[in-house]
Amino acid sequence: MTDFFDVLQLLKRFGIFIYTGEQKTDIEMMMSEVKELYDNGLIMKEDYMPALLILKKELRKRSE
Repeated sequence: MTDFFDVLQLLKRFGIFIYTGEQKTDIEMMMSEVKELYDNGLIMKEDYMPALLILKKELRKRSE
């Protein structure tokens, strides 16, 4: 997993599509969904950690 698009594809594999119209809110919801997937054992730590880092980076970029 290398970029934001990869995280979108990860969520899409589980039928998760997020669009609220506000990018910051979308990213926050994506972080929550990725955490839920990990907590429920649906994704491995190898997918969870990079996804979370990518989303945090994207959130910082959007907040500037």
